[in-house]
Amino acid sequence: MSLLVYRLSILLFRVAVLFAAPFNAKAKLALHGRKGLLKQIKKQLHDDNASKVWFHCASLGEFEQGRPIIERFKREFPEFKILITFFSPSGYEIRKDYELADFVFYLPWDTKKNAAEFIRLLRPDIAIFVKYEFWYHYLKTLKKNNIPILSVSSIFRANQIYFKPIGKFNLNILRLITHFFVQNRASEILLKEYNINNVEIAGDTRFDRVAEIVTHARELPAVEKFKGSTKVMVIGSCWPEDLEVLMSFINESPLKFIVAPHEINGKSQKIIEKDCMKKTILYSELLNVKGDEDVLIIDYIGLLSCLYGYGEYAYVGGAFGAGLHNILEAATYGIPIFFGNKNYKKFNEATDLINLGGAVAFNDETELREQFIAFDDDMALQIAGQVNRDYVKDNTGATDKIINYCKKILQ
Repeated sequence: MSLLVYRLSILLFRVAVLFAAPFNAKAKLALHGRKGLLKQIKKQLHDDNASKVWFHCASLGEFEQGRPIIERFKREFPEFKILITFFSPSGYEIRKDYELADFVFYLPWDTKKNAAEFIRLLRPDIAIFVKYEFWYHYLKTLKKNNIPILSVSSIFRANQIYFKPIGKFNLNILRLITHFFVQNRASEILLKEYNINNVEIAGDTRFDRVAEIVTHARELPAVEKFKGSTKVMVIGSCWPEDLEVLMSFINESPLKFIVAPHEINGKSQKIIEKDCMKKTILYSELLNVKGDEDVLIIDYIGLLSCLYGYGEYAYVGGAFGAGLHNILEAATYGIPIFFGNKNYKKFNEATDLINLGGAVAFNDETELREQFIAFDDDMALQIAGQVNRDYVKDNTGATDKIINYCKKILQ
């Protein structure tokens, strides 16, 4: 790829969003959110001379990964204003009112003109890019203005474009970064093979985030009433593909189930309401809970990390489709975790917990039943739970390393 091809790809993507907007909700939000965006940014940042840190997150998942750093940065540098940008509507629309941020915007399209104007208006003292997304013009402009650029919780694999013969331009984008805080040793080795030596293993900030969940978890009395004295499996971020495998198990198991679809009021909820043979109740109706319901369907955003605390078991969705969702939120509560075996291997924590005995990947309903029997015992349940709890505890500390580096360069 060359600079010309890169610019052309940005242009083609913008055209695709424009044509998709009338038919696709996300495209429509992305288009509308960037209309007159730089004028809005100029209006909000006009004559604001405070020190600023810029966090960029591709979407909601990256925001949650960067959240421990944002929170610590706010405590350690209270004089700094925090600006967060998102590329995706799924991040911006949910976190546009985030209480710790002074400014939240969509990221303007990565053109030379946009990047120059954005950096001129913002004048950040430091820029922190979470995990993925390395935008050439923004990084080039930051570098030109001697603004430190950190890449945090990043992870690299040999099959990525940066390390392919056609990826020389993309590899040079990485060379614009001031310092990398990578998740694992393999990423460090890979970067250093290409003479990118400004790299340090910090680990995954998600461990820091989930380690705090237990101490700050909201109490949900209505969920406690629903649970009663029965063991519960919490099914988190499930898709229709997950329910195809799970529904028979749900209908025949003596457990109660708390089901949080990945998309609220979407296809998954309709499948549960149609195919579930047990009595169901929506979270929005829990004030009317009678105690004889067996399946609680979550139709509310932002509860999943608390809900795992009410389970003896967890199933985390996504691995039968595009990719496994966050299993660490369940692991921090010390409960065994189940997930599909189709698409999980790129998630280190999934492989680690399988090897340690705290998680199980299965292919179909028959395997799920067989694997579940191994945990249908209080001692086995306790051991697997402790494995998961210890795994989270042993992998915390990434945020400390990143904040200490910020202190060094900002002072």
